[in-house]
Amino acid sequence: MNAAVRAVLFDLDGTLLDTAPDMVGALNTLRAEEGLAPVPFAAARAQVSHGSSGLMRVGFPDAIDAELERLRERFLALYRGRLADETLLFPGGGLVLEHLEAAALPWGVVTNKPGWLAEPLLAALGLDRRMACLVSGDTLPERKPHPRPLLHAAQSIGVEAAACVYVGDALRDVQAARAAGMRPVVASFGYLSDSDEHRLWPAEAWIDTPDELIGWLANA
Repeated sequence: MNAAVRAVLFDLDGTLLDTAPDMVGALNTLRAEEGLAPVPFAAARAQVSHGSSGLMRVGFPDAIDAELERLRERFLALYRGRLADETLLFPGGGLVLEHLEAAALPWGVVTNKPGWLAEPLLAALGLDRRMACLVSGDTLPERKPHPRPLLHAAQSIGVEAAACVYVGDALRDVQAARAAGMRPVVASFGYLSDSDEHRLWPAEAWIDTPDELIGWLANA
């Protein structure tokens, strides 16, 4: 029997926030600086959950070594300058957070995004004052799919891992949740590529819109 849910943790990019417009926008600004045409939005969107490395693969597939690092650093600078220009909660996400807060269920964020990007982004959207915790990609030596960031989040909230749900849009999210003893839910609306067989991932549930989480939690 599963423990009663006492907290909900979210991945950031592609799960809690739709960051693709700003991240792909920064990528295409960089491509314009390099004299290149824009990458189609849909192709780049599918790589956003993989951060700067994923976007570099689609934006500059032939770049290696020092050139790749130069481009990546410039991308991050461009992105830092437009963190929340177009980024919003996914439609229905606000209702989910309001539901959790009304039910006195703490929620937090566990992301591989570095803190120097995650913290100001969440602050710009006023979410930093509402969340119970933030574990970024540089909070600990380990990152997802390692379970330690999720376990650290549960400990900081004061909730047993078995009583936590973790929602994410990548296989590493499901793997981290399983390894931490949490209940994984896949955000099917997130940044999945055509090659992602997400229905085969070892999750407990798949939600096609954020607000479907409310109904699932009612029966969890």
